[in-house]
Amino acid sequence: MSADGQSALTEDADARIELRRMTRQLGVVYWASVFLIASLLWHFVGVDAWVSAPGKLVWITASIVITFAISALLLRWRNLSFLHKAILCFVLTLLCSPFSASIDFLIASWYLWPQKPAFTPRDFVYSLIENSSFLFGWACLYVAMLYSHEVRQQEQRLAAIREEALKAQMRALRYQINPHFLFNTFNSIAALIEEGMPNEAKRMVVVLSEFLRTTLTLDPLSDVRLDRELALQQDYLAIERERFSDRLNFAVDVPIELNGALVPSLILQPLVENAIKHGVGQASAPMLIRIEAAAVNEDLRLVVTNDVAPDRATTEPPSTGIGLANVSERLAARFGARGRCTAGYDGQGKWEAVVELPLRYE
Repeated sequence: MSADGQSALTEDADARIELRRMTRQLGVVYWASVFLIASLLWHFVGVDAWVSAPGKLVWITASIVITFAISALLLRWRNLSFLHKAILCFVLTLLCSPFSASIDFLIASWYLWPQKPAFTPRDFVYSLIENSSFLFGWACLYVAMLYSHEVRQQEQRLAAIREEALKAQMRALRYQINPHFLFNTFNSIAALIEEGMPNEAKRMVVVLSEFLRTTLTLDPLSDVRLDRELALQQDYLAIERERFSDRLNFAVDVPIELNGALVPSLILQPLVENAIKHGVGQASAPMLIRIEAAAVNEDLRLVVTNDVAPDRATTEPPSTGIGLANVSERLAARFGARGRCTAGYDGQGKWEAVVELPLRYE
């Protein structure tokens, strides 16, 4: 048998066990309520509740056996349509109510013994109607419970499917970032070789291998501390400094109390990469990349800014937006409306990328 088939059988067996447990609990509550209501009604018409209690308990015990038999049949045919289930409830009630009414009649005869009960066919019909109402009420309640259980199972399956889809989406976005980064890094290594700088290219390959060894072991669904995320970005910048050593400056302004804040792994790397490619990479003068963090109400705000050459400081985005789009999609998939990534010129010769997400700690 395949793994999927075995899993389906296990799931069905677990569902049956849970339904039996729910049936027992519902049966106890239902018939305990019937017992209490019957005792109160009999008390109001002058019948001693304590004297009548043993007889009612015998009748309820017999009714429980009957209702569990009805439940077993309804459970067996739980895949029927709603109309067929309603018809089945009605038919089972018609078949079982005479037995319940007969038990009720025998209990009444036992109370009147040695006198012969003076019951008429009308009395038996009344008892039949009363027992039918209890049994049909139970059947309807049990069908409602089956539907409730089915809806809950479907919700759990949908939640599991959504979770798996979210995990797949997060992994896909993460894996999309890595090739984009490698594309730029290999271009940098190729440029160093073409410029006659083999030692720098070799050193860059070594640093790249160390960086990849660290990043590829990270789970794209896991969070890291902000200080570790910043350390990873410093490792990444060490790669780029091999090419832009005279032009690349880097600064971090993060309050010490935010070092333990949790962020998705490598969430800043596309933003830093974008800042290097379209800031430092297109300028001849030294450029500064700054990372800042701040707590804003219940959110964490991360800002990556980079200098932009005056002749390129326009209102148009300085990139194709692939990295920024990936960050936005990762945040939206993980945090919904509370995860955002925006970018634009700040009007002071700098390009600013802002990440906002819920502020969380270990």
